[in-house]
Order: sequence, then structure tokens, then C-alpha cells
Amino acid sequence: MVAFSKIVIAGGGIIGNSVSYYLAKLNIATTVIDPIGIAPAASGKAGGFLARDWSDGSPIGPLQQRSFDLHAQQAEDLGAENIDYRRLVCMAVGCDERAAAVAKPSGKKLEGVEWADINVSGKNIMGGTDTIAQVHPKKLCDAMWKYSKDHAGSKLIIGKVVEAVVDDDGSISGVKLDDGSTVECDALVIACGPWTDATKSWFPPEIGRGIPRMLGIKYHSILIQSPRVLNEAVFFSGHGDPEVYPRPDGDAYITGFPDPAVVVTESPGKEEVRPEVVSSLIDATKKVSSLLGPIPPHTEQACYLPTTNDGIPVIGEIPGVKGAFVGSGHGCWGILNGPATGEAMAELLTEGETKHVDLKLLGVDSPYRR
Repeated sequence: MVAFSKIVIAGGGIIGNSVSYYLAKLNIATTVIDPIGIAPAASGKAGGFLARDWSDGSPIGPLQQRSFDLHAQQAEDLGAENIDYRRLVCMAVGCDERAAAVAKPSGKKLEGVEWADINVSGKNIMGGTDTIAQVHPKKLCDAMWKYSKDHAGSKLIIGKVVEAVVDDDGSISGVKLDDGSTVECDALVIACGPWTDATKSWFPPEIGRGIPRMLGIKYHSILIQSPRVLNEAVFFSGHGDPEVYPRPDGDAYITGFPDPAVVVTESPGKEEVRPEVVSSLIDATKKVSSLLGPIPPHTEQACYLPTTNDGIPVIGEIPGVKGAFVGSGHGCWGILNGPATGEAMAELLTEGETKHVDLKLLGVDSPYRR
């Protein structure tokens, strides 16, 4: 049974694409509306690090496990080589910051660590190939969208939703865009990442207030082309705690130094890149790796990761209006949890309930909300 026949998805990032993809697998077309296009913000600039069990025991544990497994399935369906999916190892590496300040790099490689070799003082294995993987977020979004478009006839509209049209009976009947046009629909999925907070104004106040507060945490990242393909992701303790995710194409994705959570006012795809943060990332890389440190980055970028006040993503129906749904607030696990969120939303839209992940703790009215 298809509960809704005309589905609009506001947002072309990992969540919106995942919803469209899993509906397309059911031969259901969607209309995705985004001001810029596919993966214009964090979903095009994220690291794509995947960990199966790092949230076990938390409200998002089952979602994360399911989504990790779905990533592996997507790699089979879409082609691992097309989305740069692979399994790898993750290490935690401690840095001796005092040695970095008073001594020249020793150049001695820490035993059991692939490439971190300057002033490193200890290590711990955080996960192996059974629980750690990675994917290229932009390539994944592009591949999912191609499937949605080719298989189900889904459409992309470049535009900005400014209002949800709600009929007298409380049902969604369309969305108005900033150019004055209206797109008819009987279901609206909000997947606007850190800009979800602004979508409250699309609805009457009594409905908009029901959408949990959404903030954004700004992260900067740099990409360095390594002389060889590396196979260990490393989370450093010290020198600003940078995280390094090497990719199968030879790039090393390096991030860290996050800003505090704020209401996002910058536009998608136009996030300011601050030179001082980029310099901190470059400096931290020089302090931990003789391989990567001397190489200047070829990409410097910034994006916002969406987060709720309670740190728990919001996935489910918006109370007070029939046919309105929201999926956002996944924080640093947005790429990881995208597929399971998309699958669950597709189930809600077609069956009225989820089959694989219980969303009670992740809904708008979750007992964890504050």
C-alpha cells in the first residue's frame, strides 16, 4: 500500500537522497527541492567515516548498526568503486605535545601505526575492518540520485521552499517556492540539515513549534594528496585532536577544531572558510606525520553538521499536520546514518510504520527531547 503518491523532499543532501533512493527501490518517484543541487553542503564535504558499534547502548545504536550494514549493501548495488567504499582500520594515537614544542621530530614510527610518526606516544585500536568502513559522501549522493532519477523518474528542482501548503483538514497539499511557484504534493519530507530550524516558518506557529531546535556545528577540513594510498584512519589526542580519514583515491581528509553549535545563518554551499582554522589543521598535520605534513592541501573547505539540543537526531512525523515528516540532526554521523534514515522514512511513507528500526526514541516527541 502506498500511503502517499506525490512526495516532495526538501533538501538534496545525504538524508534527502537516501529517502529518495529507498523510495525509488519501491518504484516510487519523488521531487527533491534544493537551493543548489545534490549534496551542496556537509554531504558534499564530509569525511565519510563509518563505524558500526560506536553508539551501542545509546538511542541511535540500532539505527547506526542497520545503516552500517546498508552501506555495505549499497556498495554492492551501486558499485564500491563508484562511491569509494572500503573497509579499513581505525587507530587512536596519543601525541607528546611537549616533545613537539622542544625537540625536533624523531621520525620514529609508532609500532602498529601505518603513517603517524612524529611525537606520537601511544596507540589504541578503535576498530578493524569488521566494524570500520568509509565512503565518499558526494560520490554516494550522486550515485543514489542517479538511481532515483533513472529507475523511478525522480526530479530535482533548484529552488527554495518558503511555505508548506496545509489544507483545512490539516493535510499537506503542496509547497510554495521563493519564485512564487507551487509544487503539489501530499507528503513533505524536511531534510534540510542545519537549516531545518528555518523550516518552522513554513508552518503555522502551533505546528512549527513542534519541530525540535536545530543547530549547526561548523567544521573545517583540508584534503592532502598522499604519495601512497593509506589504510588507517587516525583519531589523534593532542595538537587540537585532528581526525584523518585516508581515501582509496590517495586523498587524506583531515578535520578538527569545531566551532560551538549555533543557529546557522550562512547559506548552503557558501560557508566561510577561515584561514586561521585551515592553518591550525595544516600545523597539526605537520606535527604528527612526516609523510603528509610537507604536502600543501589541494582543498580547503567548511561545512555545518546539524545537531539538536539533546544530540539525538529527529526522524519521523511532524505532529499536527498529515503528510509532514522530518529527518535531521544526525551530527557527525549524518553520512553513516543516512541510509537507515532513508529506509525508515520510506517505510513510514509507504506502510505507515518502520520495519527495521524503531523510531520511538528518535521522533519529534522522543522522551529525550528537552
